[in-house]
Amino acid sequence: MGAQQSKSSPGTADHEKVVLDRLHSLQLEDDFVHVDGEKGALFNRSIIRNPEELAVERTLDWQSKLLADPKNRLALSALSSANPRDVLTSRTTKIADQHVFNVRIPFEGAPITNQRSSGRCWLFASTNVFRVAIMKKYNLDSFELSQAYLFFWDKLEKSNYFLENIIETADQPLDERLVQRLLADPISDGGQFDMVINIVEKYGLVPQTLYPDSWNAMTSSTINSIIVAKLREYAVILRRLVNNSAATVSTLSAAKDKMMHEVHLILTLTLGPPPSTTEEFEWNFLDKDGRARTVISTPHKFSKDISSQEFRITNAAIASMVSVVHDPRHEPLSLMTVDRLGNIVGGRGITYINVDMETLKQACISMLRAGLPIFFGSDVGKYSERVSGIMDLDLYDYELGFNISLYGSLDKAARLRVGESAMTHAMVLTAVHIDDDGKSVRWRVQNSWGTDVGSKGWFVMSDAWMDEFVYQAVVDPRFLAKKVRDVLNKEPIVLPLWDPMGSLA
Repeated sequence: MGAQQSKSSPGTADHEKVVLDRLHSLQLEDDFVHVDGEKGALFNRSIIRNPEELAVERTLDWQSKLLADPKNRLALSALSSANPRDVLTSRTTKIADQHVFNVRIPFEGAPITNQRSSGRCWLFASTNVFRVAIMKKYNLDSFELSQAYLFFWDKLEKSNYFLENIIETADQPLDERLVQRLLADPISDGGQFDMVINIVEKYGLVPQTLYPDSWNAMTSSTINSIIVAKLREYAVILRRLVNNSAATVSTLSAAKDKMMHEVHLILTLTLGPPPSTTEEFEWNFLDKDGRARTVISTPHKFSKDISSQEFRITNAAIASMVSVVHDPRHEPLSLMTVDRLGNIVGGRGITYINVDMETLKQACISMLRAGLPIFFGSDVGKYSERVSGIMDLDLYDYELGFNISLYGSLDKAARLRVGESAMTHAMVLTAVHIDDDGKSVRWRVQNSWGTDVGSKGWFVMSDAWMDEFVYQAVVDPRFLAKKVRDVLNKEPIVLPLWDPMGSLA
């Protein structure tokens, strides 16, 4: 099939003329044809052509013309001797993006946290939101919840979730796209807000002093490689068992139980045994007035202890928060979920309310005016700099250096479609600057990369950057219009596991 060259059919010449006329009628920019979407093909592939090799003579001509221009020779000297982004960084933009905000939550929480060499940003962002109420309740000026505690149980639960997915898909070929996607990333460090709620509801919370980071929590690549190797081995075994006519439900369950026992062993020896979920712990601390205090609780009770009348933050309020997202590939006011994305079997699924960007930003502004921090997901690597902590579309002048626009005709939707952008990092919003017309100008971001980056760990995000590279904000539904809240009653669009909105921050 497809081995023989296509032959022209009657009417082909007429059809080609129609296609060429269509092409000529399109608006051309920079010698490229720009299209608005990918709902269907621009034209039928009736133009017959053979693949063209790259001619060496053509490259020599390009180079000769390039180096004939003194400006290009100057660019060559600068761009080849340093990181191009350092060379093309806009000083004007760095000066303009000041940490000045006129709407700021009264209590941001401290200290700036550090996830180190791990992908636990979602756990840090979540606990940085949770801790504000606890700090106010116990009069603390510095406090962290144990991210490692949630990390331990998330790894264990994700392993079980993966094995159950492998059993459910055992009737599909091993090279099926879904099966391959499951095998590609069984226990990612990343996650989503709904997944944090799952872990907290089942296992609770503990102060970081009672379960601090081990080396493997801070540098997770080694334990990930060990556990992933075992999970892939287990996947092959379970698929064989399911497809063995002699296997029974009990033998399958026994095999999976043994596998989970081994995963638990690896996690316990590398992360340390976590506090019991049911036994009481004793937390001793000094409040900001220097007074020694003691709290005796269990992880479950402590998680219910999140409460602040001043900010109307409670455990129940946090659990009821919803993810609003801006995915311009889909219609606003649509409900979305991702097939087989989660961490706890039978737990809360991933749910997104798709809205326009203005709705997302207005909900964030309302949250900040109410004194509430905001968990949000973005593509942090685009037009951002770690050292200065600036996220701004004007940060790098690629046109100056290369005489090109980096994305050209690729808008936010197109970048999602072609894999150029996705949610890669979760952080916390704590402030916004609003101009005289009521429009947001820039946002204050609490990151989890330590105090050696940004302004002592704080980043500033331009409003234009937010439009292009922020995809999600977790907000209290009371700050959403009824028509937005009512989206939760709709039948969701089920996205495949490999969809960009299935990426884990």
